[in-house]
Amino acid sequence: MNTKEKLKQALKDAMKSKDALEKRVVRMALTSIKNAEIAKGEPLDESEVLAILQKEVKARRETIEGAEKAGRDEMIAEAEAEIEFLQQFLPQPLTSEELEAIVREVIDEVNASSPRDMGRVMGALMPRIRGRADGGEASSLVQKILRS
Repeated sequence: MNTKEKLKQALKDAMKSKDALEKRVVRMALTSIKNAEIAKGEPLDESEVLAILQKEVKARRETIEGAEKAGRDEMIAEAEAEIEFLQQFLPQPLTSEELEAIVREVIDEVNASSPRDMGRVMGALMPRIRGRADGGEASSLVQKILRS
């Protein structure tokens, strides 16, 4: 069962259990996926669906940051619950050691030797780590390795 089907099943389950939080979060995720499919003109593949879920999690983390500055504890708790729920649909995140191993492997594959090769490395790397690691973290790691 792919992630989109899992989300649809989770929506049914949330409706049966009358869980308002889960129902709302799944509906937002499915709406984001549907909008992306409409923009693309065809169904999304699994990695694109995972990328959308990753964006949803990132948006909620940004909400938490804003709520902390504003002292809105109820918003923080709600966003944390939403993140926890969404993460069950995402693959396990890569550890820093796993990410570094993948980055080094990609650097070897594309024969990168200097920071000028950053674009080629990132182009080959992102499809492998999508949904499992933050692009910014990967980018800084690639730069660090290419500089050394």
